[in-house]
Amino acid sequence: MLVPTKDRPGALAVTLAGLAAQSVTGFRVVVSDQSDTPVDADPLVAAAVRILEHRRSPVELLRHVPPRGLAEQRQFLLERARRRHALYLDDDVWLEPDALATMTGALDELGCGFVGYALHGLSYREDRRPHELTAYEEWTGQVRPERVRRDGPAWRRHHLHNAANPLHLAEKVGADRGWRAYKVAWIGGCVLYARERLVACGGFAFWPSVPAAHAGEDVVAQLRVMERHGGAGLLPSRAYHLELPTTVVDRRAECYDYVLET
Repeated sequence: MLVPTKDRPGALAVTLAGLAAQSVTGFRVVVSDQSDTPVDADPLVAAAVRILEHRRSPVELLRHVPPRGLAEQRQFLLERARRRHALYLDDDVWLEPDALATMTGALDELGCGFVGYALHGLSYREDRRPHELTAYEEWTGQVRPERVRRDGPAWRRHHLHNAANPLHLAEKVGADRGWRAYKVAWIGGCVLYARERLVACGGFAFWPSVPAAHAGEDVVAQLRVMERHGGAGLLPSRAYHLELPTTVVDRRAECYDYVLET
């Protein structure tokens, strides 16, 4: 479990509590902390860490300053991952108790580079957007590599993940408690990688080539992995966005423009 965090100890505590409640145990959690006040001083975070460790899931809270951008922070985390699977989980996401078991089983069965859950924004659950669901397409059989770029029709898939669309999409296609794999442009917030494949595709090592204030680093990494190994979203999503204000306020520099268009 690779969790980047900055100045959101309350949300991080909720995220860690969701991990502590997973039906599987024994995974390792690594937190990269770039907060002004270290998160290990927060009593809620400390309590969640104790619960995780009581349930045999060791936690490393690593102070990683000064901040040099999200791509560098994610690369820092990747270099500390050791196991076959690596889950990047944002610090404002709560997972259902069977989320991790379902993801790892799906990734093993599909044999692709990553799987992920799009995040539910439940404050939008009454905001139905059928026009944004038209790009939905399930994977049938093996997940195949594909090249997704802005100028192609597959790029429109990113609308599938707006607001509460993952919830409405699962209702529309009848996804119940198993899982269905579908085609994505990218997934934000909760992505499980086959670690060696992510590393072989460069991970986030492109970080020196982008401005420190940037966005979309996860988009670049996923597009690269998808091009070589394929990737899939899973329905129903078992991940929920806490819907706090973003910590990435300057989004003028998109990593896509610096890494994929040069």
